[in-house]
Amino acid sequence: MHGITKRFPGVVANHDIDITIRKGTVHALVGENGAGKSTLMKILYGMQKPDEGTITIDGEQATFHSPADAIARGIGMVHQHFMLADNLTVLENVVLGGEKLYGIGSKARNKIKEISEAYGLNVRPDALVENLGVADRQRVEIIKVLYRGARILILDEPTAVLVPQEVDALFANLRELKSEGLTVIFISHKLGEVLSVADDITVIRRGTTVGTADPANTTPKQLAELMVGSELPSPETRESTVTDVPMLRIENLQLNATDPDGAVREVLAGITLTIHKGEVLGIAGVEGNGQAELVEAIMGLRNPDGGVVTLDDTDISHAPTRKRRESGIGYIPEDRHRHGLLLEAPLWENRILGHVTEEPNSKRGLLDLKAARTDTERIVREYDVRTPGIEVTAASLSGGNQQKLIVGREMSHAPKLLIAAHPTRGVDVGAQAQIWDQIREARREGLAVLLISADLDELIGLSDTLRVMYRGRLVADADPATITPEELGSAMTGAASGHLEHAPEDEA
Repeated sequence: MHGITKRFPGVVANHDIDITIRKGTVHALVGENGAGKSTLMKILYGMQKPDEGTITIDGEQATFHSPADAIARGIGMVHQHFMLADNLTVLENVVLGGEKLYGIGSKARNKIKEISEAYGLNVRPDALVENLGVADRQRVEIIKVLYRGARILILDEPTAVLVPQEVDALFANLRELKSEGLTVIFISHKLGEVLSVADDITVIRRGTTVGTADPANTTPKQLAELMVGSELPSPETRESTVTDVPMLRIENLQLNATDPDGAVREVLAGITLTIHKGEVLGIAGVEGNGQAELVEAIMGLRNPDGGVVTLDDTDISHAPTRKRRESGIGYIPEDRHRHGLLLEAPLWENRILGHVTEEPNSKRGLLDLKAARTDTERIVREYDVRTPGIEVTAASLSGGNQQKLIVGREMSHAPKLLIAAHPTRGVDVGAQAQIWDQIREARREGLAVLLISADLDELIGLSDTLRVMYRGRLVADADPATITPEELGSAMTGAASGHLEHAPEDEA
């Protein structure tokens, strides 16, 4: 890609970008949120047309009017926010739009199985997508692309949603793809991962390429400085602010779900935990082990089959969601697009979401739009949301800025309990540091935080107490001061339980 420039009203997303990608390599593209990585890849995938610049593939110049053109040239893209139809099966999602390739029956199913086995993707063709965890959805997206014969794969933030074991599995898949002669473009801002998997690295800052790095001779620190032009933050929290005043108590919480085939299974089994004021309780677990259901039960989105949820000495086990919100629960959802924002609505409308009945959004039972707008401007300022203004839609912000808007909104109502599900997923190092600071600040002021994250460094760094969730049960607990990500990872796969003690090196 040579001299690529792309302007949007009020923003130059890409400016004179040059990037060369060698065949059969993993090429990483790193940069902050809003640096222009996703825009550049959307241009390569034919979703957007560059205002200037040329794209050459295998020595031939290419012009794409749509993703179909890019797919025809062997380019496939797995988006950061997956493009799957929840109400269809894996098979239906894969063949959708590609029915001419292998039909929609047994031939297609065999092809999916063949790809799945060739790259170790373990995909079940007949599973309903809405029942899949995030890691499985991602594999479906990868299969969708390979099914269409892609030779160049664009992966946008592919590890944002995975735990270490899954990341290792994904990287093994990528090496497998590479050994078959496929080319992978890997967008990320997890620098350690980039260095471990990439053959070449291109760094983008503020919409233009600022340099390339050779992974063999580069440290994460050097890469971060190229990327943000400054030092790297860390999630470390040392001074404790935990009090002995319980804020959230969950006793023996049970939740059952009925599978599509009518079988009833336990999603949450006898969950008991207490979070005190000023305490961050972190829950580690591979996605799909009941964390999402636990959050939904606390938020009132699911009605538990047994057990008691108490917030600040009030039983809220069966209270409506709005009542819980007004009682002081802040919520940063796992999937900001599905549960956190109205993408087509302006920022100030998104500011009101979930807090319609509370000040400054409403006064004496009526919406106060002027006050909501003024307060949105304050959030944009205080939480460093980079945006041309508060009238633009949430969809026009980069992922990290969308997340900062949500964090700002939730922290603006002085919550007693903050449920933070993957608060820095898909967020760059700069925005990550800001969100960590906000969580630490809130904790100092006596907030109780339930933190669910796939980023083990974040969990260990921010939490005062750590619990591990496996198949709907809390199976282990650990001291964040001594545990390593590897030890936590093995407990998450069900290999260890009870109190996890750090084994000294020489005995281990």
